[in-house]
Amino acid sequence: MTQSIASFIDHTALKADTTKEQIITLCEEAKAYQFASVCVNPTWVKLAAELLKDEENVKVCTVIDFPLGASTAEVKHFETVNAIENGAGEVDMVINIAALKAKNDEFVERDIRTVVEAAKGKALTKVIIESCLLTDEEKKRACQIAVRAGADFVKTSTGFSTGGATVEDIRLMRETVGPDIGVKASGGVRDLEGARAMIEAGATRIGASAGVAIVNGEKGESGY
Repeated sequence: MTQSIASFIDHTALKADTTKEQIITLCEEAKAYQFASVCVNPTWVKLAAELLKDEENVKVCTVIDFPLGASTAEVKHFETVNAIENGAGEVDMVINIAALKAKNDEFVERDIRTVVEAAKGKALTKVIIESCLLTDEEKKRACQIAVRAGADFVKTSTGFSTGGATVEDIRLMRETVGPDIGVKASGGVRDLEGARAMIEAGATRIGASAGVAIVNGEKGESGY
């Protein structure tokens, strides 16, 4: 694999009890290993942006309406604007899963588009479909809607529901969106073998709290 594995990884800390000291360590590790980004909760975006202000390659990523995706579009829009103002260069938003399952595709597209338009020209938008809660047909439909709404990436999971990324889901998502949209595998990727399997299936990003373990060929702990 010619591209460094670290450059695929969004180095992640999204637990509710994450401390300031852990965010500082996360950013130091991201600088040392040159991960694609650090992915932190919105409350830590400003700190992460300050810590990474001299880094050209490491972005600050945050999550929008995480982990349920059940807020209104107006709330998601505000969160996105606020996150970008605080220094986020990438935003990972959760779709309204209930609306998707109810086949209310117009609602879901409008929901995603609200975030895409708030981020346009300022930050990449990744759309979390929470694949563990969906049928294959729903996964395909969610990806198609995200593409229509102008998203830059589709992403498997929050890591806080009933399951995380699978190779089969990554393959399905890549087949659905084609070659020009990013696909992010997140939730449960804990070692180098697992990360490589996701990339071979079509992932262009890996969301993982075990980023250091992955690049060092070790096995990280479960979860974010």
